Parts: sequence; structure tokens; C-alpha cells
Amino acid sequence: MCESETVAKRNLGPKVAETLKHRLGDLRAATSINEVIVGQPRLLDAEQMVIDLCDGYHIIFSANHPKKPVSEDGTLDWTKVSRVKIVRIDNK
Repeated sequence: MCESETVAKRNLGPKVAETLKHRLGDLRAATSINEVIVGQPRLLDAEQMVIDLCDGYHIIFSANHPKKPVSEDGTLDWTKVSRVKIVRIDNK
């Protein structure tokens, strides 16, 4: 769905697919998640974040680094994450 607008529209509907396209562009343009301000980015758990789309849908993603950046306390340092992996798109 993230690679084909047609597939996204078929699976999510045109409004959600359009919002997804914009959020993916925001993620590509950002050097860290701190630069993404739309969609209310927030931690889902220690390893995943969530960004709202519309109509109850959201993107769940995780860091996608060979060696994840960690802070001094050993937790994932999201300020240093520059690559993400989309885990799922759902409306739960």
C-alpha cells in the first residue's frame, strides 16, 4: 500500500490513501521523527511509534537500522532514528 497509490486507494479508500501519501512524504523528508509534526507522532511502546492518518486509521512503524541507536539508559533513541519500517496500517 505504501508503494502503490492504486493499491492504497483500493484497500483504504481515497481519503485515507491521500493522507497516507502525505504522511509518507513527511517521513521521507524528516531527518528524525522530531521533525514530523502532523499526525500526532507518539510512542506506541518502547520499539514502535504511531502516526494518525484520518478516519481512525494510523501508521505503526519501528526503527529500521542494522544497529538501532540507543540512549545512555539502553532504550531506543528516537531522536537518532533516520530509517523506519512500516509495520502496519490499520484502524484499531
